[in-house]
Amino acid sequence: MTAITLVRGDITRQSADAIVNAANSSLLGGGGVDGAIHRRGGPAILEECRALRASRYGRGLATGKAVATTAGALDARWVIHTVGPRFSPQEDRSELLASCYRESLRVADELGARTVAFPAVSAGIYGWPIDDAARIAVETVRATETAVEEVRFVLFDEQAYEAFAAQLP
Repeated sequence: MTAITLVRGDITRQSADAIVNAANSSLLGGGGVDGAIHRRGGPAILEECRALRASRYGRGLATGKAVATTAGALDARWVIHTVGPRFSPQEDRSELLASCYRESLRVADELGARTVAFPAVSAGIYGWPIDDAARIAVETVRATETAVEEVRFVLFDEQAYEAFAAQLP
């Protein structure tokens, strides 16, 4: 069974087999977690992302999908990039958000990763309400068959930490 742990802090400072990046579809860096991972991880991540764009992902990575690159200078072997959905009060995109976690764990299994650090995907600039984002994240990780031994949710602030803590017994 996969252990779920919570950490309040900076995901780029985590030591894990894989760190999940809440990427944008371009895979070329951006703001928030995405920008921080690219800045701290260094140019090797961007180089691999550019190669992915030049080959399999010419139009970018689709929402809900995941792909891995090197972790560059991060204390991890891989970065798993996943594109979360933007929150919409008019359209239920919960399945796309759940897919980010399932697909990231699938990629982690393909890589042989045992520890995976996740941010709160879509809960930043994509506007997903943190309580609902936490519920979807924890429920999806619990329901997904994986060889990953530890899923660590790395939450940037106290509000996010509390929302995730409320989902754990």
